[in-house]
Amino acid sequence: MTIVRKNTLNPTVNPSVSPPGNLAEKYMEAERMHDVLLLLQNLINSEEATVKLILDCLYDVGSVNLINQKLRLKPLNRVMKLIARMSKPVFRTLALNWFKKNCPQLITNWLHTQVSFEKPQKAPEQVAIEVVKLEPYSIPQKESLSQEIKNLRYQVRWLAGISVIAIAVLVVRATWLN
Repeated sequence: MTIVRKNTLNPTVNPSVSPPGNLAEKYMEAERMHDVLLLLQNLINSEEATVKLILDCLYDVGSVNLINQKLRLKPLNRVMKLIARMSKPVFRTLALNWFKKNCPQLITNWLHTQVSFEKPQKAPEQVAIEVVKLEPYSIPQKESLSQEIKNLRYQVRWLAGISVIAIAVLVVRATWLN
C-alpha cells in the first residue's frame, strides 16, 4: 500500500504564533505527524486480525468487570454474562469500525504530546461557588406530596394483588394442562 502525503498543516499547529524561523520546523513537524497518522492507519489495516484479537480481549475483561460491578445478584449476573458472550460479534464489528475511524488520530495526538516536551498546563484554580440554601417544602406542597405517596402506595397494592392472582391462575392452568 502506498502512502499519500497531504500538504496541509496539522490543525493543532498554529504557525502565526511562532517566529518566522520556526515556520519551516512547524511545517515539517506537521508533515511528520501526518506521516505517523498514515502509518498508524496502514498498520491497523494490515494488522486487522491483531486488532480484532485485542478488542476481543478488552471486551472479555471489560464486560465481566462491568457486569460484576453493576449486578450483585448471582442469577442475573450469570444471565448477563451469557448475553455479553452472545453479543460479542456485534461488539467486535462496531468496535473495529470505531477503532479504525478514531484511534489512529487519538494515538497520533497522544504521541505528539509525548514528543512535544511541553510543560503541562496548570489546572484552573478552584472557584468558590455560593450555594443558596433551599427552603423545605411549604405546607401545601407537603400535603400534596403525602397524598401523592398514598395514591402510589394504593396503586402498588392493587398491582401486587393483581400480579399474585395472575400468577396463581397461570400455575393452576399449567398444572391442569399437565
